[in-house]
Amino acid sequence: MNKYANYLAILMLAIMFALMFGSSINDSAIFDEVAHIGAGYTYLKYQDGRLNPEHPPLLKSLAALPLVFLNLKFDQGQQFWTIENVNDRQWLAGNHLLYEAGNDADQILFWSRLPMILLTILFGWILFWWVKRRYGARVGLLTLFFFSVSPTFLAHGRYVTTDVGAAFGFFLGIIFFLKFLERWDLKSAIWLGIVLGFALLLKFSLVLLLPVYLILGVFRIFLGRRKDNPSPQPTPLGGVGNWVGFLSLLGTLAFSSLIALAIVCIAYISQIWNYPHDQQIKDSRYILAGYQYQSLAKLDFWLTEHKLTRPLGLYSQGFLMVARRTAGGNTAYFMGEVSSKGWWSYFPTLAITKEQLGFYILAAVAIFWAIKKRAKPDFVSLSAIVFIIFYWISSILNPLNIGVRHVLPTFPFLYFLVAKELSEIKLNLLTVVIMLWMIVEIILAFPYYLSYYNALGGGLQNGYKIATDSNHDWGQDLKRLRDYVEKSNISKINLDYFGGGSPKYYLGEKYEGWWSSRGAPPAGSYFAVSLNSLTGNQAKPIGDVQIKPEDTYSWLKNKTPIARGGISILIFKID
Repeated sequence: MNKYANYLAILMLAIMFALMFGSSINDSAIFDEVAHIGAGYTYLKYQDGRLNPEHPPLLKSLAALPLVFLNLKFDQGQQFWTIENVNDRQWLAGNHLLYEAGNDADQILFWSRLPMILLTILFGWILFWWVKRRYGARVGLLTLFFFSVSPTFLAHGRYVTTDVGAAFGFFLGIIFFLKFLERWDLKSAIWLGIVLGFALLLKFSLVLLLPVYLILGVFRIFLGRRKDNPSPQPTPLGGVGNWVGFLSLLGTLAFSSLIALAIVCIAYISQIWNYPHDQQIKDSRYILAGYQYQSLAKLDFWLTEHKLTRPLGLYSQGFLMVARRTAGGNTAYFMGEVSSKGWWSYFPTLAITKEQLGFYILAAVAIFWAIKKRAKPDFVSLSAIVFIIFYWISSILNPLNIGVRHVLPTFPFLYFLVAKELSEIKLNLLTVVIMLWMIVEIILAFPYYLSYYNALGGGLQNGYKIATDSNHDWGQDLKRLRDYVEKSNISKINLDYFGGGSPKYYLGEKYEGWWSSRGAPPAGSYFAVSLNSLTGNQAKPIGDVQIKPEDTYSWLKNKTPIARGGISILIFKID
């Protein structure tokens, strides 16, 4: 197997690339892509970071890199460049670039998604290479298999969002920290700082690497020299005391963090290069007005007002924006309810229903085997377990429940742990059948990976009853609705659409905007509605969420759709 492992890995990644590439071709823009693509384009084209500051620039800039060679039309004189409401700028600019300036929206989507697909493939290769190098080809290939047939990675690896990139950043950040713990030298500390710096430019949640480092470092120092330590690597601290080692750890983390901070500052220089200083100050004060922790807001104002620290001021502003949004939650639908406070069962339910059942069956076998053999995990496996527990606890306690994608960073470590245990079990017919089932299921789900739910979750057709938004309906099916309208010779369709596509751009004069409070459209007409809009308005409001009776689509109750636009848009013929 070792001889052909790399070829098998390349084959799996080639198939994964084909599935992502092919399934993305007819996907319209999902909700977040409008903001991310427009922002990334302005970062590279104009060296101005005023759009979408709540996400670091690296992934958006990577996605926009092909766009700077397309000679796109973009009017900087539009109002979105200077309007006071900073949050509206990103959406107005993105819509202008995609749909209003005279560009080919599908061409923009194609070229901006391609780097994200390639990044996902690179992630898969590094995951395979690292696991193979430590545990052998069999474990590496099995880990990569789970990765390449994951509907969650296939779905989100195609879009211009930060989720797969963040998962990649967490993975790199942890494996480089493990490398540091094994060597504990200056070179590995420098590399840790470099990797951490780039990770922090992927998504603000990557700051969680720092407490994870502290936890893993403490485990290594205080438990690493036990005689029964199962780690394949000895502790590098030799004869020094535990507390000396702990102080050394803190010093190293501070040193690596300073390197990371320097990388962040350098990267953000281009973000403020053509961003007028007075405008940045004005925007910062607008965004952080009334911030709960005024001392943090004042620190950001100070950083923003001084020219040398302006880049760091823009980074901290984005971080504070995300922290406020995370703490405040987001109105979301889950299991018949709508709330802004979140549910503790949200992520466990979504993780179980949106990954393949075959994986969980194999995971159960792996857990049974691990318990039976009573072997203690090596330090790498223990680190994976610690990270998974830490990240899941922080996610469950977080009221921001808008998609299983937010726990995606833990999935590669789950794949590795399951693969490691299964590799010790002799390959049998049951395992082969389950793996073939997983391959068949992912092919049958093509191209609807975003809407995928397994049989426990109701499948593609009924999974929306558990959760929508980025779990099922993110606006990806607008072009498929257009295709249905054209194929059925429908001259006019009334539409309530949720997503990043433009109904006017794709449907032209055939489109008329509609919503619940307008009442039922005229008899004999067609009406289409995104499932995200429908379920959210028909659910039970919880807490401070209110739904007006006229917004509940009461005139659609007990009516059966005649078709669907893709999976996520229901189409009705009004009686």
